[in-house]
Amino acid sequence: MNILVLGSGGREHAITHKIVQSPLANAVFVAPGNAGTNNIAENVNIGVNDFAELAAFVKEKEIQIVVVGPEDPLVNGIHDYFLADPELNNVMVIGPQKAAAELEGSKAFAKAFMQRHSIPTAAYQSFTKETLQDAYQFMETLKPPYVLKADGLAAGKGVLIIKDLEEAKAALATMLVDEKFGKASQTVVIEEFLDGIELSCFVVTDGKDYKLLHTAKAYKRIGEGDTGLNTGGMGAISPVPFADSAFMEKIESQIVKPTVEGLQKDGLPYVGFIFIGLIKVDGQPKVIEYNVRMGDPETEAVFPRIESDVVELFRAMGSGSLEGYQLEINEQTAATLVAVSGGYPEAYEKGKEISGLSEIEGATVFHAGTKMDNGKVLTNGGRVLALTTMDNDMGKALEKAYGQLSKITFDGINYRSDIGFDL
Repeated sequence: MNILVLGSGGREHAITHKIVQSPLANAVFVAPGNAGTNNIAENVNIGVNDFAELAAFVKEKEIQIVVVGPEDPLVNGIHDYFLADPELNNVMVIGPQKAAAELEGSKAFAKAFMQRHSIPTAAYQSFTKETLQDAYQFMETLKPPYVLKADGLAAGKGVLIIKDLEEAKAALATMLVDEKFGKASQTVVIEEFLDGIELSCFVVTDGKDYKLLHTAKAYKRIGEGDTGLNTGGMGAISPVPFADSAFMEKIESQIVKPTVEGLQKDGLPYVGFIFIGLIKVDGQPKVIEYNVRMGDPETEAVFPRIESDVVELFRAMGSGSLEGYQLEINEQTAATLVAVSGGYPEAYEKGKEISGLSEIEGATVFHAGTKMDNGKVLTNGGRVLALTTMDNDMGKALEKAYGQLSKITFDGINYRSDIGFDL
């Protein structure tokens, strides 16, 4: 089969890495890709939201499966675009249609979905600048800290957690009135703060049935001990050790099943990944958010544990035959560490030469912000690469990962030395 993966991050490299291992994979392309995907597949210089160019390429190369990595093209309706073209409506697009992608595209939509289908989540209300005074009154009924979420996509920056009420009110005004996050914050969801330990559960679905890809925990803060600014992710562990069989049964019965059934009841066509952001509060799982694609860097920890042929998995999803599919997951723990550019998540420089990649043993390096230039691998983003190791023991997996990551160098390299510290 000819397959196209959309995206340029570590997530897409990890997905492509599994695809090329399949005997069913013939020609594999990544648009636009990075230096890592270029080593195992063919990069194509087309943007993920350039639907017309992508459609022309899919026709030219007779692509049968398109795996959508990031959320933007899904929220913008790439699946619907393909369905509307008689020459492309038989292509299997792994990613939900636009109506279902609103689960990530709109926080208010997702919260209303959860409320409608009795899925446990934090109490909330949605507000616009016209209802700013009502929002202030609602905030006064909550206990601090106050959670403010831009309704739309804000590149992971649209969530504020503020302890002081007056400060939170001022921040709300800048979001709604001053449109701090642009159109994304024309509506803001205010919700109660949930205190607990976070994790994510990853699910694949064909719209009727589902399979669990299991759990992961990502570390989003730049600093040791989960301090400092939020990032796209500094590392991940999969599976999460505290998610035992009893807790997983709660996640499946109270959240996963009602989510998939809710999609069917609401007539929301969904073929793809469901990333369920969770928090464990007093032993109970609650949903923080939905994402309609795999996470990053969680994919770099979750995908290496898949022992099944992922092309077979995608084919089962795309053909609506997931029910009879046997998904095999490695029981070992995967530890993923992310190396970032100096200064990230604020200003950083690109174009730094990366050395030591050829010395890595017993680990897999997934490229993210990298590019090839005259045979050299250079930094080309904030999050540069992720390195993953696996072991029966989480501590040993982490020890191996740090040992291998120490071989990689570039000017300004930065990574956290405490991934997994809280587990």
